Formats: sequence, structure tokens, C-alpha cells
Amino acid sequence: MIETLKEIILDFQESELDTGTQRRLNIMPVKGKASVCIGVRRCGKSTYIFQLIRKLLDKGVSRQNILYLNFFDDRLHPLQHSGLGVVTEAYYSLYPEKKNAEIVYCFFDEIQAITGWEGFIDRIMRTERCVVYITGSSAQLLSKEISTQMRGRALSWEMFPFSFSEFLGGKGLDPAGPGSAKKRLLLQKAFNDFWECGGFPEVIGLEKHLRRGIHQEYFNAILFRDMVERHDIPHPKAVSELAHWLVDNAGSMYTINKLTGYLKSLGYKVPKTSVAEYLAWFEDAYFLFTVRLFDASLRRSNANPKKIYCIDHSFVRSVSSGVLLNAGHLLENLVFTALRRGGGDVFYYRTGSGKEVDFIKVGPDRQRLLIQVCDSLADTHAKHREIAALEEAMAELKLRTAVIVTRSEDGELKSSAGMIKILPAWRFLLQAEIA
Repeated sequence: MIETLKEIILDFQESELDTGTQRRLNIMPVKGKASVCIGVRRCGKSTYIFQLIRKLLDKGVSRQNILYLNFFDDRLHPLQHSGLGVVTEAYYSLYPEKKNAEIVYCFFDEIQAITGWEGFIDRIMRTERCVVYITGSSAQLLSKEISTQMRGRALSWEMFPFSFSEFLGGKGLDPAGPGSAKKRLLLQKAFNDFWECGGFPEVIGLEKHLRRGIHQEYFNAILFRDMVERHDIPHPKAVSELAHWLVDNAGSMYTINKLTGYLKSLGYKVPKTSVAEYLAWFEDAYFLFTVRLFDASLRRSNANPKKIYCIDHSFVRSVSSGVLLNAGHLLENLVFTALRRGGGDVFYYRTGSGKEVDFIKVGPDRQRLLIQVCDSLADTHAKHREIAALEEAMAELKLRTAVIVTRSEDGELKSSAGMIKILPAWRFLLQAEIA
């Protein structure tokens, strides 16, 4: 195993780095702590690692001081049995003069694939001169249990597929600066492209049938590697049926009872406790996300129906049956991912009379913003419904501003409750992502 590790280490040190499109994530290492980057499969974590390595090399760090391993490499599978201790043994057998003398920059990709990695990272952080970066496709890397096992030696950041601003960066467009008519038209055109292909880096620019095929490969990998294999699920077909139903109903309400009944109607006798676990594991894999009702009582919030959203709106279009989806739900999913990416907490809101507002975002500073999503306000009845819900919610929460996000409309509406901004999706995304 040591000889294989040495070969892998040397091969990487001699390879060209594909650094791709610059990401807006800014991981800042802290002395004595491992930097952990987590996110869904294929969202660009490895490429981001290469960007970090390129910055080190540009600062004059020697390639010999870079230790990179991707634990999805099948040649590293024997580490499940031999343990990770041989990693440092292999590296220092190549460069014995560096031990305890020079800083080694360790990049461990998808480390959750190896059982017992926490103890290994904790040990090298204590005993070696190293800076450690970790990536993984599981929110378990954020769990309190792992923080305890690593004795507080980790700080975590989340990575998502490309945001709209990152997508623009890949096209060479800078969303900042003066907004000329030409620039606005270019941004609108770019948004139409983003609307079609979504944010997974690998599918950008591909034909629709190729994009759909790759998205479906991702879907199957998430289901069977991140769900069935990792958690040893005895009803894999039930998990698949549940995942399809949830993707089909992105932007809609669900209850555990409803989902359990749906699986029962298909002939699967899955208990409610298992369905709840499946939902938690979907979220753990950064695949599906649950949004609760905004309520001061956590008990009431949890007792009410919840809404479901997917990691990427175009992914939804590729995987779903298409029967229940509409442009409004896809736009709502797109807005959710922008809000989720920005930190803070995202809920939906229900007024005292039962009117619903799609989102209320509670930022890290506890400031609150009400957001309604509507594909178009051209329909007078739809416009009245969206505005009435916002006005009532604004009055109840004593908020003087709110937002309606549409596909293309722009403007402002003054009401007795305050100011309602109407923003086209491309402008809202840039404001949410660059703020």
C-alpha cells in the first residue's frame, strides 16, 4: 500500500492543475484547525481544492510540500482495512527531511469514504507540521459528533453548484460596475442560459440530452452511494420512489404521514421513522432541503407541513417526470438555493388569515426579509394574491419592505404596509449573492 500511495502522491505533484472557474467561496485557514469544504457530489469541490493549491504554488510553496489524495480513487480502497496512518508514512518516506522541519499542505478529497478518518486528522494536526484541507459530500462533516471526535480542530464551509454570479464569471462577465443597457442585455441572456443548464459545472454548455443524462447519473450516485450503501438501507427501491416523488414536487408541501402513505400505496411497508430518516439523509447529502414554517414555537413549526427543494433547478427538470412541475416551482427552487447559499435561516410564512408567503429569510444579523416568487404578474388575480399575502405578512411582522421575484418584471409598488420591490430573477440573484 505504501508504494501505491507514493506513486499517487508523486503523480499528482507532476500533474497539471485544472483550476476551472474561480469560486466565490473564501476558505480562510485557521492555525490548529482543519478547513472542511462540504457539498453535493460534482459541485466543484475538487476543482476548488486545485485553486487553493495553485495559490500556494504562486506564493512559492514547493510542489513537494503538497500532499493531495482523492479517497474515491479505487487504488486507495485498501485504506479501509489498513488505516490512514500509512498516508503520512508514505509521504515522509519520500521526503524524510521535511518531517518536523517544513509545513506540509495536506488536501484530502472526499475523506468520508474512509472509516475512522477523524482520529487520523486529529492526530496529524497535533503531531505534524501541517495545514489540512478536507472535502466531503456529507453534512455529517458538520455534525457535533465529529466536532467532539476532533476536539474542535475543524472549521467548515459549504459549497454549492455555481451561483449565477459564478456562472457569469465562467462566461467572462463581471456583474459589478456600471449598468449600461448593453450589460443588462448580456446579463439577461446569461440568465436565460443559467435557467436552462443550472449550476453543476460539468453540464454547462452541453446539449439538453447530454445534460439530462449527466444529471440522472448524479441522481443515481446520490441515491445508491450516498444513501443506500452508506446507510445500508434495506428498501432501496422505496428510497428511489420517495426521491422521485420529492423532486417531482419541488416547491410543494409534504408531511411524513403523506410520504409514508404514498410509499404504502406503492406496496412498500416503510415505517414513518424510516421515512423521516430518509429525508434527513437526503439533506445530509446536500440533495434535497426541507423548509419549515416560521413560528416562534419550534414544536408548532415542526408539526406543520414542510416544503421541499432540490439542490439545483435544472437538475429537477432533468430528473423529474415533468407532470407536476411548472415554471413557478422551478423559479421558487432557484430562489431558495440562492437564499440557502447566503447563510442564515430560510422559512416559509403563513399569515393569521392563512395566506402564504414563499420565504422569510432570517439573516445572521437576525434581519428578516419576506420574499414572494411568481413566474409572472401579468395575471391580475395572481398579482393580487401575491401582494395581499405580502401586505398582511408585512403588517404582522412590522416590516416595511418586501420582495416579489419574477422571471422578467421589474418595478416598485407602494402600499399601506410599505414598499414592495418587484425584481427580475437575474437581478435578485446578483443582489442576494454579491451582498
